Amino acid sequence: MSRSRQPPLVTGISPNEGISWTKVTIRGENLGTGPADLIGLTICGHNCLLTAEWMSASKIVCRVGQAKNDKGDIIVTTKSGGRGTSTVSFKLLKPEKIGILDQSAVWVDEMNYYDMRTDRNKGIPPLSLRPANPLGIEIDKGKFHQKDLEALFPGMSPDFTSENFSAAWYLIENHSMTSFDQLKMAVMNLKKQANKKNEGSLAYVKGGLSTFFEAQDALSAIHQKLEADGTEKVEGSMTQKLENVLNRASNTADTLFQEVLGRKDKADSTRNALNVLQRFKFLFNLPLNIERNIQKGDYDVVINDYEKAKSLFGKTEVQVFKKYYAEVETRIEALRELLLDKLLETPSTLHDQKRYIRYISDLHASGDPAWQCIGAQHQWILQLMHSCKESYVKEQKGNPLLHSPLMDLDGDVHPSPIGHLSQTASLKRGSSFQSGRDDAWRYKVPQQVAFVEKLTKLVVSQLPNFWKLWISYVNGSLFSETAEKSGQMERSKKNARQKQNDFKKMIQEMMQSLVRLIRGALLPFSLREGELRQYGGWEMKSELSGQWLTHVIQTVRLTYESLTALEIPNDMLQIIQDLILDLRVRCIMVTLQHTAEDVKRLAEKEDWVVDNEGLTSLPSQFEQCIIQSLQSLKSVIDCKPGEASVFQQHKTQEDVCQLSINIMQVFIDYLEQLSTKPDGDIDTTHLSVDVSSPDLFGSIHEDTSLSSEQRLLIVLSNCCYLERHTFINIAEHFEKHGFQGVEKITQVSMESLKELDQRLFEIYIEAKADPIVGSLEPGIYAGYFDWKDCLVPTGDNSLPEYSFIRVFVPSAT
Repeated sequence: MSRSRQPPLVTGISPNEGISWTKVTIRGENLGTGPADLIGLTICGHNCLLTAEWMSASKIVCRVGQAKNDKGDIIVTTKSGGRGTSTVSFKLLKPEKIGILDQSAVWVDEMNYYDMRTDRNKGIPPLSLRPANPLGIEIDKGKFHQKDLEALFPGMSPDFTSENFSAAWYLIENHSMTSFDQLKMAVMNLKKQANKKNEGSLAYVKGGLSTFFEAQDALSAIHQKLEADGTEKVEGSMTQKLENVLNRASNTADTLFQEVLGRKDKADSTRNALNVLQRFKFLFNLPLNIERNIQKGDYDVVINDYEKAKSLFGKTEVQVFKKYYAEVETRIEALRELLLDKLLETPSTLHDQKRYIRYISDLHASGDPAWQCIGAQHQWILQLMHSCKESYVKEQKGNPLLHSPLMDLDGDVHPSPIGHLSQTASLKRGSSFQSGRDDAWRYKVPQQVAFVEKLTKLVVSQLPNFWKLWISYVNGSLFSETAEKSGQMERSKKNARQKQNDFKKMIQEMMQSLVRLIRGALLPFSLREGELRQYGGWEMKSELSGQWLTHVIQTVRLTYESLTALEIPNDMLQIIQDLILDLRVRCIMVTLQHTAEDVKRLAEKEDWVVDNEGLTSLPSQFEQCIIQSLQSLKSVIDCKPGEASVFQQHKTQEDVCQLSINIMQVFIDYLEQLSTKPDGDIDTTHLSVDVSSPDLFGSIHEDTSLSSEQRLLIVLSNCCYLERHTFINIAEHFEKHGFQGVEKITQVSMESLKELDQRLFEIYIEAKADPIVGSLEPGIYAGYFDWKDCLVPTGDNSLPEYSFIRVFVPSAT
């Protein structure tokens, strides 16, 4: 199938470089006709369709994913244009690592700083782990390519907190353009920082020396005094007092500093808790954020947050994290049920169905949501079809004919096909013999025709999306890249292959319901009794005319073409072809039957106005009636692609041939009735006095009444014209329109017409001979001649002359 639009072309992207999850604006040409038309978007080989927002045919906004390539093209794929090209490229930068409290506009990988913190006694705060500028001089980054540095220092890192820190890599990356004097200043700064750390420990020792010496001097003085006294009693007493003093001093010191140390421990615990909350606030706020995003309908954000939380805390052993992650799983399970309910809701668009299936698959839901959606859509379409039938059947019982506003003369300037058909139906079959019919019928649509219109429109509007959903399910285009990585796409394709027969049965069930519903409305005799109770129920007060059946055939043909365009296999649509064939046959039969009725009404309107050739307008009107009837059947008889000939069955040929003969015979019978009508039954008030006719009919000018002999002569003249011209022309039109058995139709009609002509001629001769016989017959019996007195002739040569009269006169009479 050829596409109606040019392939997409990307001509610009802003910005043209950035890290993962950078928001970019894509500009170009033929970028799609709408959000549903956009089916693919890749940047540097990464699928960005999930975050894409279609703005116009020349603008798309999305976020760059985590691609493998550092530079690549922007490829846009649409339904209408296919896979596109790009004249620009996007450069993907590696994100820089950030600190615990640093702000970032995008989602970056967090480093495990929490485990790197030292204990409280070392007195090193967490934020001092990574000084912004350890050398204390201005940073001047060079323009060296990251890959070149990685190749130059394999296995090393420019991060000074890493175990594989490389000083040379750090200097090349951050101080490649720094002067030598600045580097010497940096060395001095490093020495000062090292000296400060060493001086801190030494100063602590120096500050305690005076106290130590004072204590030492006091103990020495006490010891000397004890030696001077020379008594053990004094020595023991003083020693005990000294110990008591020292114990009280120690207890007092502990009491003084215990509160301070407790407050410090509490502050450290609070600080650590705040650091944990700040770092892991994503997880702690995730349940509430999920609820808010669900209410707003931002399911993409919920899925991204869930994937992040699952990768970070899915296997955690920390009880607090387990508790919050369990709450997240509870909310996600509720979201799965909500999305499944929305997926199975009807009616819904194909775009929404694909979107919900993609969401459910990204949330790793159990089961097969795509197949569940297909089954729900199948049941909904069947329910719609039967509900459509029930509503029209109920309406027919209350109002046999449906008045359509679209067919009001003062309504829409673009009438519907039904309205156009109803307004022109009488014109197609001639106006000379249709004037007696009520004109109101033109604007009334039979319920069966309106039902078929509605039913086929319903199927054509719903089945394409149903079929496209199945195709997407088979080729795996319903799933995102996340589902593809998890293997869900392959499982779906395997399930689709296993369920092909089930889906085929669904299509066949819908096609059978469509055909049986139409048969129940138009061809109830073609259904079995059980099927008629389910698919019928219509009140058949009068059969549809050929014009309405022709319109129905055209509607069903358009439906078949629409379904064929979806590339549905022909074996699934063969049942519709069978329906079309039966409708065509029925339309021909009904049209021929109605033509016979029109011929009857035509013969009743004989005006007996004779032209110069001695003919009335009746043969010409009869021929036009037949021709217009055949022309109305032209579209029915002609075969569309894939259709069989309407005359392929022998029974159909026989029935059509018999109906055609009946039409001819009806006209011939009415000719005979016209010729034998009593004089009082002839309506001659409409006869024209300006008709120029042969002398034989000169009496018409003088007297508007017609005698029986004049009617006989007019009918005989019409019969002669019918035999020589009209029937031959009609036979040619039968052959032109593909009728079978034309020779039989012509032969039987000609024989019947000749028999009528012979009978009428004999009646006319008898009528003309009656006066002559009446004048001769009195002379024959003038001498009272009696045959009884005549001798019986004997022998072959003894016949008397008067025997000739005996033989001749009876034959004349």
